[in-house]
Amino acid sequence: MKVTDHLDRATRPIISFEIIPPVRGGNFGDLTDLIEDLVRFEPPFIDITSHAAEAIYEETSAGIKKKIKRKRPGTLGICALIQNKYNVDAVPHILCHGFTREETEDVLIEFRYLGIDNVLAVRGDTLDYKKTIEGHRTINRWAGDLVRQIANMNRGAYLEDDLLDADASEFCIGVSGYPEKHIEAPNLKTDLQRTKAKVDAGAEYIVTQMFFDNRHFFEYEKRCREIGIDVPIIPGLKILSSKSQLTSIPGTFHIDIPADLSDEVMAAKDAHVSGIGLDWTLRQAEELLSRKVPALHFFVMQNSRTITKLLDRLQP
Repeated sequence: MKVTDHLDRATRPIISFEIIPPVRGGNFGDLTDLIEDLVRFEPPFIDITSHAAEAIYEETSAGIKKKIKRKRPGTLGICALIQNKYNVDAVPHILCHGFTREETEDVLIEFRYLGIDNVLAVRGDTLDYKKTIEGHRTINRWAGDLVRQIANMNRGAYLEDDLLDADASEFCIGVSGYPEKHIEAPNLKTDLQRTKAKVDAGAEYIVTQMFFDNRHFFEYEKRCREIGIDVPIIPGLKILSSKSQLTSIPGTFHIDIPADLSDEVMAAKDAHVSGIGLDWTLRQAEELLSRKVPALHFFVMQNSRTITKLLDRLQP
């Protein structure tokens, strides 16, 4: 079922999750344990991140050598597991960076064969190497370009001319939104216009980047509506669980952590930090639910311990 159908049919706010594939050669059993922890909360869908190949530098007897590899393969297989074993809709992330449009079409066809109805179209992180584009192959530079490619497939328009008789796909397309603006946008107004362009291209819902101050979300939602963005906007939440995240999260995602939260975390013993983060996110979730958001999306990634404690206390 499509994410938008889940939202339309829901009688109470939806809870959904985002997880990350294990590292190359990692323990797949840990992933299934994670999924089983999450499915007991009956999420209608779970997002699975995707990762392009990247440059890895390894020291060898002949010196330092550069290798290109995918550190976290497995998105396709995890989607098949979630969809078919757990009967939860899988939402794979589709990237611009690191993939050609031809590779994107191939994987979208694979997802369609698996009966997957939803994708989240994102540009992806800037890579530390430039992918070689050979022959007639092409790339999507921006998330809006990727949305258009998927929307074209939904109209039966594929890249190859000899696929004119191919059946149209029916993907529900989600995109990311940035309540504190994307790092590369000069200001929030410009970033909102770029988000609207993605919606105009065919995006049907928005999942926001994590934030720790609900005022950012409420202002973002208000400004989206003012410029004609009328698709569902799902707030994304992350539980802060260690002192190191006070620097790693702002450094990676370019968001602010409120002083009240950072001061409390810095003054606490390490063992108490996850509890502080849990309480903070619980208050965020309760306020968002009181403002009638359609869903809450939790960035779980690889550890379900704290999020299960939060959801045991949350009453959506």
